Amino acid sequence: MFGERVKLWTLFDCQGEDWQTADSPVYGERGVQIRFVRRELLWRPLGRLVHYVLVDHPTRGRLILITTDLALAPIEIIGQYGLRFKIEHSFKQVVRLIGSFSYHFWMQGMKPLRRRNGDQYLHRESQNYRDAVKRKTHAYHVFIQAGVICQDLLHYLSAVFAALVWSSFGSWLRTIRPGIPPSELVVATAMRQCLPAFLLNCSETNILAKFIAQRQDAERYELFRLSS
Repeated sequence: MFGERVKLWTLFDCQGEDWQTADSPVYGERGVQIRFVRRELLWRPLGRLVHYVLVDHPTRGRLILITTDLALAPIEIIGQYGLRFKIEHSFKQVVRLIGSFSYHFWMQGMKPLRRRNGDQYLHRESQNYRDAVKRKTHAYHVFIQAGVICQDLLHYLSAVFAALVWSSFGSWLRTIRPGIPPSELVVATAMRQCLPAFLLNCSETNILAKFIAQRQDAERYELFRLSS
């Protein structure tokens, strides 16, 4: 049985004693006090209880956060919501800088589809065809995972070897803030600047440099020509 329908924004009008005040857990906010309260309601589309966290921010206004994790405290929910901006920035870097979603190699044996029709009725195809589609899907997943690993390595180099990254950057930025780790773009640029010398000077002693150098055409590979 469902109870009486509740308009969520009217919950802010019920200023009871259970409202709490705490320092904002959102990164970058210092000395900001927020008010919040949790309400447990039944959400009909899900058919289960969910937690609604009502937040009253002194400058950002009011917002309502929803979660199905009933074990989370309201202050944790608010803090995790604040992380979404960092997550969105990470996705932006993955798309524009690293290219983790730029896999555009199609399966040679895939049957052509009509324009704007992405349906594949695999249950009607042979076992070999379904296996080939699974391998191609796996290749997509591996490509994306490799991009995520690359991004994490850029973060690691930025956090641990910031001074070395800046000294190898070899380019110009209008604003370089002291004490702030370099961005993924700066780290990638520094690595690109050091790559030719790394391949030429370490190909006999470093297994990675040897692996890459042996698979390049020195006459056609631009990085070798620039370093020679």
